[in-house]
Amino acid sequence: MKPFHPAPGSVGVVKPQKARFTTPLSLKSGAVLPAFELVFETYGELNASGSNAVLVCHALAGNHHVAGLSADAPQQAGWWDNLVGPGKPLDTNQFFVVGVNNLGGCYGSTGPVSINPETGKPYGADFPLLTVDDWVAAQARLADHLGIDCWAAVIGGSLGGMQALEWTLQFPDRIRHALVIASAPQLSAQNIAFNEVARQAILSDPDFHSGHYYEHGTVPARGLRLARMIGHITYLSNDQMGEKFGRQLKHGARSFSYGADFEIESYLRYQGDKFATSFDANTYLLTTRALDYFDPAHAYGGDLQAALARAKADFFVASFSTDWRFSPGRSREIVYALLHNRRNVSYAEIDCASGHDSFLLDNPHYHAAIAAYLERIEL
Repeated sequence: MKPFHPAPGSVGVVKPQKARFTTPLSLKSGAVLPAFELVFETYGELNASGSNAVLVCHALAGNHHVAGLSADAPQQAGWWDNLVGPGKPLDTNQFFVVGVNNLGGCYGSTGPVSINPETGKPYGADFPLLTVDDWVAAQARLADHLGIDCWAAVIGGSLGGMQALEWTLQFPDRIRHALVIASAPQLSAQNIAFNEVARQAILSDPDFHSGHYYEHGTVPARGLRLARMIGHITYLSNDQMGEKFGRQLKHGARSFSYGADFEIESYLRYQGDKFATSFDANTYLLTTRALDYFDPAHAYGGDLQAALARAKADFFVASFSTDWRFSPGRSREIVYALLHNRRNVSYAEIDCASGHDSFLLDNPHYHAAIAAYLERIEL
């Protein structure tokens, strides 16, 4: 095999790190984790004053491997490698960037696949449900571990954007800038419905075994595959699917069967199969539930303006024209509520054809907007 070399602007090969926390963490559900571990990566150097630290929060299927090449998988670039690195919009020559696998994840942080110290077996379905608030509380422990009193910025797309928003509410004095991208102040009923159908696909898989499939040596691959296919449809726009696949037949003719006749069918099956071999079903369940539960306005009678009154950070909010899962209107709700509270807000609505997944792509207007905002941050 030929050696794999980082592309220009890459942070290079990065080795994951692990931090263990032994002070119990009380969760919103009422459960308590007596101890936990978080896997993370860092890029760039923390300056002497600790003022240049940026936390990157991942979305549903993301993890700690944000940029560069992983020492564990040297041909796999980070999921936001187009954005993070030397000379890139989130410039690691200027910022010390931290990517973390959330609590409950399946990439090394404590989660359902971890051993429950009370039973000596994997937690499985016994791992407690989590909220965005819990993730942020755990991330604050990581900030303490790294000696970071205040983030220069917290940035994330989709579910990651919700975490950035939550940081400004739970720890208003520990974050100076929040970049909330392709996100929403809470899920719509339609989004909750999509999550529920995806969860039912997993829960009804006979290999699920009530969440304790590890002990049975099985994987609910059929359910996880279907859940990913359902989710993936919502991440793409109709225009993008039409342009990329249209009604193209995979083999040029109809087979008169229920096989993958159309290119779009083949693509969805491929995405489902790949996901089912790399992601944990219990993590998928608890992560989608955390998405459902996120609603900072709930405690304020649905008043988002009142909920965001605690925030002290400056904000960059971005949306994408063809994102129908988290439409531009949802981002504007956040903007209006922040303006009502006299917060400094920059808003970019990016014209694109790629739907919700646009926040992961290398769109020049989008990247230019982020770069321009980040350049204004005083270190």
